[in-house]
Amino acid sequence: MSTDKTTQSRAPSALAILVRNPLAGVFVALVVIFAISALVSPYFLSGYNMSVIARGLAFVGLVTIAQSSLMILGELDLSLGTIGGLCGVVSGMLMVQAGLPWGMALVLALALGMALGFLNGFLVTTLGLHSLVLTIGTAGIYGGAILVLTKGVAITGIPQGIQFLGRGDVFGLPVPFLIMLVVLVIALFLTMKTSMGRYMYAIGNNAAAARMLGIRVDRIRILVFTFAGMLSALAGLLMVARLGTAQPSIGQTWVLAPIAAAVIGGVATTGGVGSPLGAIFGACIIAIIENIIVLFGVSPYWQGVVSGAIVVIAISFDAISRRYLRRDGA
Repeated sequence: MSTDKTTQSRAPSALAILVRNPLAGVFVALVVIFAISALVSPYFLSGYNMSVIARGLAFVGLVTIAQSSLMILGELDLSLGTIGGLCGVVSGMLMVQAGLPWGMALVLALALGMALGFLNGFLVTTLGLHSLVLTIGTAGIYGGAILVLTKGVAITGIPQGIQFLGRGDVFGLPVPFLIMLVVLVIALFLTMKTSMGRYMYAIGNNAAAARMLGIRVDRIRILVFTFAGMLSALAGLLMVARLGTAQPSIGQTWVLAPIAAAVIGGVATTGGVGSPLGAIFGACIIAIIENIIVLFGVSPYWQGVVSGAIVVIAISFDAISRRYLRRDGA
């Protein structure tokens, strides 16, 4: 009898499994929310609506991959949205005002995103500042640069050739969504199968211990910040291609949602835990919830309230999960 009780006590509960494996938990949550959405709205599963969700997810998803990579490292970059917006505006100016071919403008804008990400990483490592504090300042600089360059007016006349990247479909799937999937595979390979990925998790868990092991912490930080800047620039470029104009407002909504998505997907706010795949699952959950809000005719202004609430709930669950694991490990 006592043996049965011991066996039962050792058998993990469903809740324990979900808490210990955030990727499994967020996937289950995604399936449940998807099923409920399909039941409550007859339009949810329509091909057009699925395309809308996938296309919208692509832009936030790219920034989410960038932010989750930084969070694994134990960092946060609040300027990723403005980096995307600034690079989108610069690409528009290069194509329309400078008359450069859209391919060259795209490459130069991606290079600018990498440079801005590098600058963030360099300042964080050189000045020893917390990335959250520093990137609040750089977000203001990059956002101000957008207004200086555009004077608040959209740049029109974007070439038709590049618009396929934002509006086109391949095998029935939006091109931006396919690009996001390719980037996700690359990010997963880098984080799970390379020494750089192992170093990222080591730094996120304990930067001081990582230094003692001979890991070049500052170099890894700068590389990840540069990578994040490039992905944000790519998101901004794809949005320009999608809209057919370089709007100064591009990237303004890419601040809270990527952080919330990453936390929902099991990426710890303290670093060293999670994966870009889980972050994308979290982004899918947010995209579905926002889509349902639109389908039910709720004011779009409530999307900000919902996003903020999701951030609070996700961070709270993250804190509770880590407390549970510490107690269970003890």
